[in-house]
Amino acid sequence: MPIAARPKSASTKLIAFAAAGIAAAALTSCDSQAGPTLTPDADTRQVTVVGAGQVQGTPDTLTVNASMEFLAPDATAAMNQTNDRQRAVIDALVAAGIERNDLATTQADLQPQYDSDSTSISAYRATNSINVTIRDLDLASDAIGLIVSTGGNATRINSISYSIEDDSQLVRDARARAFEDAKDRAGQYAQLSGLNLGKVISISESAGPTPPQPMQAPRAMEAAVPLEPGQQTVGFSVTVIWELS
Repeated sequence: MPIAARPKSASTKLIAFAAAGIAAAALTSCDSQAGPTLTPDADTRQVTVVGAGQVQGTPDTLTVNASMEFLAPDATAAMNQTNDRQRAVIDALVAAGIERNDLATTQADLQPQYDSDSTSISAYRATNSINVTIRDLDLASDAIGLIVSTGGNATRINSISYSIEDDSQLVRDARARAFEDAKDRAGQYAQLSGLNLGKVISISESAGPTPPQPMQAPRAMEAAVPLEPGQQTVGFSVTVIWELS
């Protein structure tokens, strides 16, 4: 005979009510905590422009990277000769007025040199390199000549680079020019479209022109070195979004 369905128990009904209550509370909580949408309003009128600004300044600092290099059959001999010659160069530069804090070792290297068959070591090449920061550009040519004359045939002038020690004001000026350029462009677009330029929505900045690379110097240089600092450019590019009304 057919079996009649049993009615749901009170406990089952309570569980169902509890689940429904939790779901409703969760939905209410989500609605109450929802923040403003990040999706731009389709009706918002905007203009996005890129402005550029550049200023030039005269370098006031010169950095020279110079190496002393010796080749000897014995590793210790090669290293000792290189270190002694570099120490003599450092002492000569300090005596000439270069601050010891402006001298920094950048490399101390020892490499085996192999025979033509590449199986046995024939000698060792030792290299010791320093950066020399020259803040008085009137001393630059003499300082380079001093490095060459003191180091002799062991001297290697690897690079020479000019820089501006404190370019903070140049940076501010370039940034201001970039923003004014962007604002001028945005204003022109607003006028062309028959609208008014509103408030700024966002600003993003990127670096300007890449600074010039260090000048590569030959492995040996004459004592009298003609040097011209020229001009360096500090620049910025800025992307700005304005509202249009």
